[in-house]
Amino acid sequence: MKLYRQGIAAFLSWCLVLAAAGDGLASPQALPQAAQAPQAAQQSPEQLQQLVAPIALYPDALIAQILPAATYPAEVVEAGKWMTQHKDLTGEALAKEVDKQSWDPSVKALTQLTAVLANMNQNLAWTSELGDVYANQQQDVTNAIQTMRQRAQQAGNLKTTPQEKVRTQGQSIEIEPATQDVVYVPQYDPWLVYGYPLAVFPGWYPYPGLFWDGPGIGFGLGFGIGFFGGFGWGWHNWGFDWHHGGRVMYNHNAYFSHSRTIVNRNGFDRGGFRGGGGGREGIGNSRASDGMRSGAFSGFDHGGVARSNSFRGQSSFGGFRGGGFGGGFHGGGGGGGRR
Repeated sequence: MKLYRQGIAAFLSWCLVLAAAGDGLASPQALPQAAQAPQAAQQSPEQLQQLVAPIALYPDALIAQILPAATYPAEVVEAGKWMTQHKDLTGEALAKEVDKQSWDPSVKALTQLTAVLANMNQNLAWTSELGDVYANQQQDVTNAIQTMRQRAQQAGNLKTTPQEKVRTQGQSIEIEPATQDVVYVPQYDPWLVYGYPLAVFPGWYPYPGLFWDGPGIGFGLGFGIGFFGGFGWGWHNWGFDWHHGGRVMYNHNAYFSHSRTIVNRNGFDRGGFRGGGGGREGIGNSRASDGMRSGAFSGFDHGGVARSNSFRGQSSFGGFRGGGFGGGFHGGGGGGGRR
């Protein structure tokens, strides 16, 4: 009987050992799954449409400048401050001084259209979000812009005028200025112009000169771009290729941001051409492992601080509102009015 009991005890002990060993072998298999980083959240088509609504009806070359510039929100702020400090500079003198700055070419380009740069500075949360989706969902952004253009066209609000040309090429709607030396930025309410109301981006505040109070489109500000033609970042160096994945084109090459601020969650370097601003960290060198939130403005929680300040209609860095830049000129004759 004693030997029987000892045998049972030994058997049970081995069972416990084997069970513990089994748990130990199973746990390494479970660890990788638990340690896997969550998949990056992708913006839905509706969210993307809301994000691009304020710019979808802009000329193609202007969108090609805005999207890369949005991945440099800190430089947008810096350029905004610089512009307010140099209001006396215009034309070629302004272009020469801008050329000396270390900003990305896309940010430099926006100094040609001061109200657009001011609007991006004023609405930093929106700018940061726009830069994030451009870096991570480029094709989806292109689709969203084309969707909104189609809806505006169906609503009767997008057509050729004395200020711009609208044409359809294949499945894409293209927009370009009517003249070579003056760009008119369309004025519209981005939440009404597409034929049905859209939800307003949280904290988004309309910038004077770019907003039209009503469902149609108007034109007021015309910006002379001839003075910037001799510089590599000038207007005529930018374009948008709608037919090959919706690429921003700069000097006839695909152009990709290498921002330090916006994280490319895909985790690879997309290469491509870029100019100026050497030393910036490529967005392919993901900093997500360092705890930086994708799309976050440096030191911000995904634009959270910027959201609260942009709601008051000002940049979170003490920028400007209500014509703080000036610039541009009112188009005469048929330049204004609703269509």
